[in-house]
Amino acid sequence: MGIIEKMRLDGKKGFVTGGARGIGKCTATAFAEAGADIAIVDIDFEEAQKTAREIAEKTGRKVIAIKTDCTDKDQVDAMVKQVVAELGGLNFCHNNAGICINAPAEEMTYEQWNKVININLNGIFLTDIAAGKYMLENGGGSIINTASMSAHIVNVPQPQCAYNASKAAVIQLTKSLAVEWAKRGVRVNSISPGYIGTELTLNSPTLVPLIEKWNHMSPLGRMGKPEELEAICVYLAGDTSTFTTGSDFIIDGAFTCF
Repeated sequence: MGIIEKMRLDGKKGFVTGGARGIGKCTATAFAEAGADIAIVDIDFEEAQKTAREIAEKTGRKVIAIKTDCTDKDQVDAMVKQVVAELGGLNFCHNNAGICINAPAEEMTYEQWNKVININLNGIFLTDIAAGKYMLENGGGSIINTASMSAHIVNVPQPQCAYNASKAAVIQLTKSLAVEWAKRGVRVNSISPGYIGTELTLNSPTLVPLIEKWNHMSPLGRMGKPEELEAICVYLAGDTSTFTTGSDFIIDGAFTCF
């Protein structure tokens, strides 16, 4: 069997949070194209259903949509149970849901701070633990968390201290769980994307004026595409990455190299 065949995900089951659009939609599509059955998990159920239909029609895989608030433990636990019941198991997940609020630190409200931390960190923790418990009891699995290059640098010119702090914490959470679960068959890794040209980013009145500056600062001179994150996620979800755990993969066009 060649390496391409080994990287396929035939027979595997997984879910993607924040999977209705953007990076999550791209990785969910890639997982299904590689042979996996997928749950699109998102708080926007209508968009999740639309995405699930699109991916199912494109790939022929079983793709379901589940409405979930990833900051609600009961909803997250119920989501994992539904994934297992409807897909027939759980081998991997991509915990990708997140938000960013750009506000100067001295003007950021405590409510804004808590919202970012709750979704970006607590939501990752809840989905990691719910998926991890199932995997620990059922032969192992792979967990992929979305961190950010913002865990490694302080972005400019936009002020986003809560986002940066939350993503740095995601990397340390990833490493901590990887060490705890290493001998029990559950691998935990993270990806740290740079500036990615998602539909949301490219149409944001707040961010569009910054894109030219970001591109000027980037060694590659451009933003990344969501599709450029697919291969690493398929690799981490599959069986060719069984010696890879506790790692953070920076995919940023060398932005953090200087």
